[in-house]
Amino acid sequence: MAPVSEPERKGERMINKDEFFREVTIRICSSLEITTALGSAFDYLREIIPLDTINLSIRDETVPAIRILARIGEEDGNYPDNVIPVSQEFWKQMLSWRPVPSVMGAEEDEHFRLMAPFVDMRGNSKIFLPLRIDGRSLGALILCACGEGRYTPAHVDLLATVAVPFAIAMANALSFETLTKCRDRLLDDNLFLNRELVARAGDEIVGSEVGLRHVMEMVRQVAPLNNTVLLLGETGTGKEMVANAIHAASPRKDGPFIKVNCGAIPESLVDSELFGHEKGAYTGAVGEVRGRFERADGGTIFLDEVGELPLPAQVRLLRVLQNREIERVGGTRPIPVDLRVIAATHRNLEGMIAENRFREDLWFRLNVFPIVLPPLRQRVEDIPALTRYFISKKSLELGLPAIPDIVPGAVDRLLHYGWPGNVRELENLVERELILRQGGRLRFDGLPRSPEREERPASGKGGAPLTLEEAMAVHLGNVLEMAGGKIYGPGGAAELLGVKASTLRWRLDKLGIKYRRGERMA
Repeated sequence: MAPVSEPERKGERMINKDEFFREVTIRICSSLEITTALGSAFDYLREIIPLDTINLSIRDETVPAIRILARIGEEDGNYPDNVIPVSQEFWKQMLSWRPVPSVMGAEEDEHFRLMAPFVDMRGNSKIFLPLRIDGRSLGALILCACGEGRYTPAHVDLLATVAVPFAIAMANALSFETLTKCRDRLLDDNLFLNRELVARAGDEIVGSEVGLRHVMEMVRQVAPLNNTVLLLGETGTGKEMVANAIHAASPRKDGPFIKVNCGAIPESLVDSELFGHEKGAYTGAVGEVRGRFERADGGTIFLDEVGELPLPAQVRLLRVLQNREIERVGGTRPIPVDLRVIAATHRNLEGMIAENRFREDLWFRLNVFPIVLPPLRQRVEDIPALTRYFISKKSLELGLPAIPDIVPGAVDRLLHYGWPGNVRELENLVERELILRQGGRLRFDGLPRSPEREERPASGKGGAPLTLEEAMAVHLGNVLEMAGGKIYGPGGAAELLGVKASTLRWRLDKLGIKYRRGERMA
């Protein structure tokens, strides 16, 4: 091979290999989009050597096949498909082949004869330029000029000087293609999960039109805004579900929804978990780490059991609410965050303030828009629907062949129970009953009698028996209490008593028992 600096001759034009290497390298590395880069190199190469078409192919070991990564040139009907499956015999020979830059000739080389069905050799001249990095074969560059005998060993020698730049460009293009696919997959997953969140947030709030009607009305009012929301209620009433619904109905629905259980984080790690830390902030902090507030930027952070936060963390949270900025542990610069805060607790925060366990100024900041979730015993009208929902859900999760029925009167037992664990307790009870009654109807006969739902006495003052009307009034009062004052519809007193709503209203009016007016007539 001639020295690199020796010029080559094309017609009357002198070509310097250094200049050729530089110009081709600049063009083939000009873009991560391999077709664009190959097109730029093609325009330059055709000024130097005979050239009508050029294609870049790789060995796709997953198929196995030859895949055309990019091709440039005039359409002459001789291009193969983008993916060319090959036989196992050809694949084995291809893997063992260690080609060198050369002019392709079907009659002279066994491997070129194998390639003849994929590359039209008739009436064309072709140069085969193998591309390798670190001894690993990536593919090949094939240049084509119309007419036979168009290429010489000098052309092959010249092109061999740019084999490495072409190989690097191909490797970069393949890496970029992989990263682009991963990015698209992640974006698609994120879109899917957000849609799932919206769907689940709407579908799983059973009772949104009945027992939780007032709560959901407040959700609809506050969701489009950006203010802090405080969810109050006993454990198991569905505070996280309501927080999901607020986020899903807000302008931040496409942003992250970060949930933090403040009571589950050890006190020594609270600051680091919530606000992140800088490198060297403490022993073992080998790099900077973003906290939950930074990860929620552009979305919503849900602070469940906010009453469990230690006082130092409460001070930092107050700063977030006031200034919308955080400071990492060990850091000195404020970091702005754009997020919405939804907090929840089952504790009496005002009582904790009196005991100096919760900051009063933080309470005022959190209590901008409180939403109180009623316990299940105060919305018994939702129990039948919740029970049916959990039966369907848990049957699917447990892999049961069919959704079981409920024996008559079983729902009455659920209505008479006080539910200290609220909706979560009902969900667990349904799952336990499904396991116990596999293949049979659900009975729910293992519930204790709850003090909250004990019936009124059947005797009056001094132990005298109640009159018929007094006993009826006591019974109707008990049923109304079970139904939460509701008369009409599923779970209403009329349904529980097996009478028409109009008949029940007439009886209640006659007995002087107050009930909710303005309901739809049966």
